[in-house]
Amino acid sequence: MSGVVREPDGIPRCPWGMESAQMADYRAYHDTEWGLPVHGDDALFERMSLEAFQSGLSWITILRRRPGFRAAFAGFRIPEVARFTDADAERLLTDPGIIRNRAKIAATINNAKVAAELAPGELDELVWSYAPARAGRPVPRTVGDLQPTTPESTALAKDLKKRGFRFVGPTTAYAMMQACGLVNDHLAECHVRAAVEAAAG
Repeated sequence: MSGVVREPDGIPRCPWGMESAQMADYRAYHDTEWGLPVHGDDALFERMSLEAFQSGLSWITILRRRPGFRAAFAGFRIPEVARFTDADAERLLTDPGIIRNRAKIAATINNAKVAAELAPGELDELVWSYAPARAGRPVPRTVGDLQPTTPESTALAKDLKKRGFRFVGPTTAYAMMQACGLVNDHLAECHVRAAVEAAAG
């Protein structure tokens, strides 16, 4: 299984974050966002929504449309998206700036309505309550060491679904946990790993 890659700039990165003409978007995301702690109800709602839209697709497809998603979903401000109507959902189905999937659009609006019923900070507290202890957690050395789900992501998905959230299965939940810094899944020799650990410290 693949460990870090060093080409073409010589900096060790997780394989998916390597730089190339096609993957420069990934490199920037890998180097400056992925794995760094994300807090705030709206910020976590955005990540949850984007990970749900990613289901079955490449993340680069979502990443390159993120500005379009933010414009379409009112910056992922929970109270505003919670007020979206059926007419808004139909409008979004014609928006070329996003992934026009009826079920995922409906789930995003539904999830905003559920999140809007929570107290301020409660979504943040809920998501982060499932962050596993960092001490003693194995450090991945190759992509083969990474798993698509964990007991924590399974429990988080179950809790979110119980509260009425949709499109939040264990795999989607774990992708959100990785992206938002609840875990540090940068490989051992990746140049970003230490920065992520420091930020989480």
